[in-house]
Amino acid sequence: MKIVLAYSGGLDTSVLLSWIKEKYHAELIAFCANIGQEEELQGLAAKAKATGASKIYIDDLREEFARDFIFPLIQAGAIYEGQYFLGTSIARPLIARRMVEIARKEKADATAHGATGKGNDQVRFELTAAALAPDLQVIAPWRDASFREEFPGRAEMIAYCQKKDIPVQASARKPYSMDRNLLHISFEAGILEDPWMDAFAPRNKGMFKLSVAPEDAPDKPEFVTIDFEAGNAVAVNGKALSPLGVMKTLNRLGGKHGVGRVDMVENRYVGMKSRGVYETPGGAILHFAHRQMETLTMDREVMHLRDSLIPKYSEVVYYGFWFSPERLALQAFVTESQKNVTGTVRVKLYKGNIMVAGRKSPVSLYNPRMATMEADPTQAYNQDDATGFIRLNALRLKVAARVQRKLSHG
Repeated sequence: MKIVLAYSGGLDTSVLLSWIKEKYHAELIAFCANIGQEEELQGLAAKAKATGASKIYIDDLREEFARDFIFPLIQAGAIYEGQYFLGTSIARPLIARRMVEIARKEKADATAHGATGKGNDQVRFELTAAALAPDLQVIAPWRDASFREEFPGRAEMIAYCQKKDIPVQASARKPYSMDRNLLHISFEAGILEDPWMDAFAPRNKGMFKLSVAPEDAPDKPEFVTIDFEAGNAVAVNGKALSPLGVMKTLNRLGGKHGVGRVDMVENRYVGMKSRGVYETPGGAILHFAHRQMETLTMDREVMHLRDSLIPKYSEVVYYGFWFSPERLALQAFVTESQKNVTGTVRVKLYKGNIMVAGRKSPVSLYNPRMATMEADPTQAYNQDDATGFIRLNALRLKVAARVQRKLSHG
């Protein structure tokens, strides 16, 4: 049997690699995706081999992540439960897709992951595999009772590694778990399980990696321009950039000014509520600026229809259905809606805030001469027409009011 394992080189995946190999008498192929986690990948291949992998793939997927996953998400205006920019949710289908591709190439029988049985990631990994390779088996050790019995805590994992001569560096356990990629960093569990605990209190400053606290941000605001073409950011401050370049630049600028921090209690797909703290500096700027570009260039009815679909689109992504027919159908509508979302937005960053400071477009639908409160030189809008417009819209309200009056007077 041959199995492709999502591998990071940390304690958990090192134990998983050895344990799965032993239990299934299998050949293990390790896979690590570079999606902007900024972890040290040097020496990972040697560590995987020493742990028992026959081969390891270390793939730089950052550009693909930005272009094919983050940017379509931004075009859709997606934000889960009004706050979460979907940073972890959107990364999982990319990792799982690459695992399937490697499994096909290596003629593997299964993929394996280290997601727990309580979270969303197990669903995201496995729904992607089901959509792209329904014949592949998926192995999830944390849902195996024998694995949980053998490893009830970190101490047992460390002892296992020592016994098996697995090269892991046992570090002090952080009082929370962290996941980082190009779009965000998420923090959860541990001390964050108390929703009354203030994650942004000065004593917790050391937790954050991408952004300074708003109170520590520069006292002078910074203006940033973002150019859009058909709904995608193509330049920052006049400099043409790839999607990866856009994300890296906006992360740096946003982090400097403390923007994009979120603390929320969210509804997991598996049925429980969880508390998550997020840093999404670049994504927050991009989401805000994109909306500003749409206000100038998008038709009212198209915008309202797209906006009505944001909760559904966000839910589909959060739940792990990126490769589902409904997400593809929604994306087709989103792509069509973005054809004229072209122009430039200027934003002001200041102490955790993102404020609009201007927008312009060669295909702007805003006509100041028509919208002016002064005399309309175009004569395109005749105010007298509004009388009939209001009368017709008021007709059903008047009819209902008369009926209700009759009923109330017996």
